[in-house]
Parts: sequence; structure tokens; C-alpha cells
Amino acid sequence: MEHLFRKIERRDTLTDEERRVLEQAVSQVIDLPARKLIVREKVQLDHSNLLLSGLVCRYKDLPDGQRQILEIHVPGDFLDMHSFLLKKLEHNVATLTPCRIAFFPHDRLKAISEEHPHLARMLWLGTLMDAAMHREWILSVGRRSAIGRLAHLFAELLIRMQIVGLASDSEYMLPLTQVDLADATGLTSVHVNRMLRELRDTGVMSLRDGRVVIEDLAQLHRLGGFDPGYLYLDKQPR
Repeated sequence: MEHLFRKIERRDTLTDEERRVLEQAVSQVIDLPARKLIVREKVQLDHSNLLLSGLVCRYKDLPDGQRQILEIHVPGDFLDMHSFLLKKLEHNVATLTPCRIAFFPHDRLKAISEEHPHLARMLWLGTLMDAAMHREWILSVGRRSAIGRLAHLFAELLIRMQIVGLASDSEYMLPLTQVDLADATGLTSVHVNRMLRELRDTGVMSLRDGRVVIEDLAQLHRLGGFDPGYLYLDKQPR
């Protein structure tokens, strides 16, 4: 649960009681292999999932099989907190790597919302941040250049990984395929390969053996037009 606690406390403060409430709300912890469906669209749900380790994506498919990744989740993220109220999703959620996931039954989330209003606001904040990230991803696919889309994605993931203690100032693990990156940025895998080569050859960053190494963070931000404001990193009472 430490990744979740770090994520929340980057933006507000948790009491010991609130930590205990979250820990006790977990009904089950499971391990899943890579490329495993977690939530299938249009299926009734009775719990929400918290990612403890690994990488997960939410995505939609077209009838011809083309996939668009809508968000990449890192440890400490709730994958489907909004299913608490919606009861089913209109998209799929699947593992990208081997993952560990904690179940939060909806009846326990209801009790939290009724008995611990501040904690409920913290969980609500997570869904609002998902929405903010979705808007940035829409902007990327709609308006950013190919290299800008990748630069923005790598810059965003650096900060999100740093928050939960899984990145240094310039490095983090990202064991994704070029097809995954293509599906997340609306590009072809061939185009992703070309843009990664350009980022490497110009000394901005490299992606080798699943490790992102950023050599020129300022240039990465310029290429992606990256402004971290949409991640709401200020810590204040909420």
C-alpha cells in the first residue's frame, strides 16, 4: 500500500487512522501475468482494483482489432475507482507486465465514503487526476507531433514514477514494447521506432532493455510541450 500512500501524501496528508482504514478495506490480493484482462467492458463489477506493482493499461478496441491505450497506470493507481458508482466500464483494463493487484469491495468503499469524508475526497481526487491525464493524452494524439507525443509520455511517467518512489531524477523502468507505445500515442510501431532513434541520436533520452534514461530533461519537456500542472503536484488540504 505504500505506493498509494506516497501518491496521496504528495498532494495532502493522511492520518494513521486513514492508512489503517485503507489497509483494512482490502479483501484480496492477487498476482496476474502480463497481457491479462483485469476488467472487461460492460461486465458488472462489485470491487475496484488498486495496482500494487507492475504496469497496467486501460484501452478500447475498434471492430477491426486496432487498440487505443487510454492511460498507463503505475503502482499506487486505482485502475477503476469510478466503477464504484458506474458499476461497469465502457472500456477494458489489462496488465502490460506481471502485476499485483488489491481488491477493494464496493461495499467497503461505500463505508469509507460515509464514515471518512476526507479519505473519500482523496479517492475522488485520484479519479479527477485520471480525467486530467486523459485530457492531456487527447491533446497529444490530436495535436502534438509524433516526437512530441512520445516526449510528453516519457516526461509524465518520470514524474508519476518519482512520486511513488520508482524513479530517480532521470531513470525508470518501462518494460513496454514499441507496439504498446504506438497504441498509447496513436502512431505505428515503425514510427515509434524512428522517433525513439531520433531521441537517442540527439542525446535527449534512450529506451534500452526496458529502462528509460533521460539525458536532457529540459529538451524532453520542450519537445513534448510538457507542463506538469495537470498532475496537481501541490500539497495542500483538500
